[in-house]
Amino acid sequence: MIRIKRAIISVSDKKGIVELARELRKFKVEIISTGGTARELENAGIRVKKISKVTGFPELLEGRVKTLHPKIFAGLLARRDKAKHLKELEKQNIGLIDLVVVNLYPFEKTVKNERANEAEIIENIDIGGPSLLRAAAKNFSDVVVVTRPERYGEIIAELNKNNGQISRKTSKNLILDVFQLTSWYDHLISQYFQKMAGEEEFPDAKEIFLEKIQNLRYGENPHQKASFYRERVLEKGNFLTEAKKLQGKEISFNNLLDLEAALSIVQEFKEPAAVVIKHTNPAGVALDKDVTAAYRKAYKTDPVSAFGSVVALNRKVDKSFAREIKNRFVEAVIAPDFSGDALEILAKKKNLRLLQLPTPHSPLPQSYDYRRVSGGLLIQEKNNKLFGGELKTATKRKPTKKEIEDLKFAWAVAKHTKSNTIVLAKNKTTLGVGAGQMSRVDASEIAIRK
Repeated sequence: MIRIKRAIISVSDKKGIVELARELRKFKVEIISTGGTARELENAGIRVKKISKVTGFPELLEGRVKTLHPKIFAGLLARRDKAKHLKELEKQNIGLIDLVVVNLYPFEKTVKNERANEAEIIENIDIGGPSLLRAAAKNFSDVVVVTRPERYGEIIAELNKNNGQISRKTSKNLILDVFQLTSWYDHLISQYFQKMAGEEEFPDAKEIFLEKIQNLRYGENPHQKASFYRERVLEKGNFLTEAKKLQGKEISFNNLLDLEAALSIVQEFKEPAAVVIKHTNPAGVALDKDVTAAYRKAYKTDPVSAFGSVVALNRKVDKSFAREIKNRFVEAVIAPDFSGDALEILAKKKNLRLLQLPTPHSPLPQSYDYRRVSGGLLIQEKNNKLFGGELKTATKRKPTKKEIEDLKFAWAVAKHTKSNTIVLAKNKTTLGVGAGQMSRVDASEIAIRK
């Protein structure tokens, strides 16, 4: 067990810090603090020792140098099981530090702020904070380090349970938070300077940071383990990872693949659209005056394949659509919103997954496609174009304006359908889809048969 006698607290996010400090003082813990954190605690009536009293130096360079001092870092890095370390500390009159509570300057928030200038952004690159965290984490056998306010509750509970002590197991578990935070923080800074330097879009080294949303029951097949992760990007967008589940069974790996396929098509259209997806390919797609009418037409393209499908809409679900699907087997519906009447009707279908994504009718933000190959990844820009340049007529008869509109509609569907694919369409409705064939002739025959 690690008995907490002395702590250093220096945080940008002050949520919950007063409550934690009060608990520490309850166990007679000496609290060392800096700048704004010290003021916050003192204003709450909590006794603190300014870091300058420990180091013998004032905070320098407008706060740029506060904690970077041997009297702080030796107190963190000294191993309690090494007599030599302890003698050196005693000789230099340096006290041990048992707990570090630190979070970092809000660099990510500052970069996202369009009004922030370069000087503000650079000033929010934390130097002392990551150094404290890494030093404490390195010596986790003797020093507890906490960086997330969400962890304060469990620290308080353990202090009370163990009379002011924290287990080494807890201390070891907490270091993962530290290195995940500092690696992400450095990544953000690196990305910022990459943009400043005008570095090429595909740099020599590339990092991809993911955070878990949830574990999945299994993967594509029942014997495969799987999980769902969110790519940590600066810009939030209308990504599937942002969808809110309103009801239904647990989302599966295959559901997510189908939902992504459905979204990629429905986002191509500004008019009310319905997309019916089965095994990542469209069973039917249609545009009409409203999504219920569009769904009826899309469903008729291939009613057999539509059994157990995923449906994407780009308008609010109302009671007319809910009534349309209430007697059909649909795995999931994703839409910008659901009316109260629609939710009431669909609540009877307890297994039906309903997902809300506020703007699935708007194009996706610029992002990348990643394809795994053995030992690496292929990375390319998202295909955000329908076709390039002017349309050139290769036949004697020029298509009518209406035929051109149908052609563009069919192209948009074909763009997101597995090759080789043939899409037959009329009146902005698919008549037949032949997908994933080695031969275009076979794909054509399937589309005609549909």
